[in-house]
Amino acid sequence: MSQAQPRQSFTIHAGRALCESGWARDVRFTVVDGRIARIESGAEPEAGDERHACVVPGIPNLHSHAFQRGMAGLAEQRGNSDDSFWTWREVMYRFLDRMTPEDLHAVAALAAMEMLESGFTRLGEFHYLHHDADGRAYADPARMCAAIAEAAAETGIGLTLLPVFYAHSGFGALVPNHGQRRFIHDLDGFARLLEGARAAVSGLDEAVVGLAPHSLRAVCPDELLRLETMAGEGPIHIHIAEQMREVEDCLAWSGQRPVEWLLDHAEVDRRWCMVHATHMTREETTRLALSGAVAGLCPITEANLGDGLFPMADWLAAGGAYGIGSDSNVLIDATEEMRLLEYGQRLFTRKRNLLADAATASTGEAIWQASLKGGAQALGVEAGLKVGRAFDAVSLDLDHPSLCARGEDRLLDGLVFASGRAGIDCVWRFGKQVVSSGRHHARDGIVRRYRMTLDRLCA
Repeated sequence: MSQAQPRQSFTIHAGRALCESGWARDVRFTVVDGRIARIESGAEPEAGDERHACVVPGIPNLHSHAFQRGMAGLAEQRGNSDDSFWTWREVMYRFLDRMTPEDLHAVAALAAMEMLESGFTRLGEFHYLHHDADGRAYADPARMCAAIAEAAAETGIGLTLLPVFYAHSGFGALVPNHGQRRFIHDLDGFARLLEGARAAVSGLDEAVVGLAPHSLRAVCPDELLRLETMAGEGPIHIHIAEQMREVEDCLAWSGQRPVEWLLDHAEVDRRWCMVHATHMTREETTRLALSGAVAGLCPITEANLGDGLFPMADWLAAGGAYGIGSDSNVLIDATEEMRLLEYGQRLFTRKRNLLADAATASTGEAIWQASLKGGAQALGVEAGLKVGRAFDAVSLDLDHPSLCARGEDRLLDGLVFASGRAGIDCVWRFGKQVVSSGRHHARDGIVRRYRMTLDRLCA
């Protein structure tokens, strides 16, 4: 008979900590087998405690295409016509032509490592690179899913895997084009992919598998109904209303705008994450917020692609939830996503501190808390520093010039708007410390393999 493994436990004493109930001083966290077993506030440090000045919860990254990290900066040269999302997409198609599962692992590991170093502790991977270079399925149809799971295991990041159903090139079930050959499935093949994806992540702590209809242009109505059933109670993510051309094409096809059509034809609820949802009317915005769905906002990518700005004032007025994601991974930085989210709204309205809320006057803290709550909902997990939950946490360097001499009500403002990721010291995921002094423990090997992979892919 095999013996039970001994329980792994440790204690951390934080001078300040942002817990589920708010800020507290002199907090001792007892962590057992990756989860918070006890929280004591107003406690003196004890012998053996690991000591940190400030601990806050790690942030979920609710939307990523990991393979696109490898093409960061490769689509920034002007073409012969006006550049847009659609010209960027052609560069993306060419980049992925030769990518193997081993290449995907190398690129995804670098992306996940950078996410952890910037304060993201869980990855929502909107994964649509499924097949071999010729468009045929691998012998294991979930081989590319396994590459993502391998990268998560190597880096230690939490994973919500969202295999993508992609069947058409445009509204009205148009035939897919050559550049999309590695994405395409029918429903039976996709069901096999989901089964393989669940097996691929089974060895990871707290892994979740949801699914993602890529967009309304890539899935027809009958397929969408089947996908809702396949999802069960799991997360459902979809790109929607990202570009005005998408809105115009949807109107031409159905007579309705994308969000309007989806709300009328699907059971949209708290399981859903609407990625981007940039171009909505006020009525669409209110209806979507009231559905309970999360808006998945990716400000760096949305700025890079020229998407536009999310209607945040109307969304918040209707009580809408939101989270943040790194999407194309052109730059991976949780604090920069938050900063740009607020700054975009400032530029649009010519006002300041627009995302602060009734609970706190701190804009940085309001964005951090909203991103934590909305991201966790979208990725099918619970998050935050509370007994029973995973210890997914970030410690701050309060000696950083932008974080020193500040009370709790200013700390996350200093982090989000001033220090950025340079203010992050350590990161833990499921109780395992994976970042120290701002540097991932496996950084050297991950970067070395990534460079070798990019040398080949870009040759």
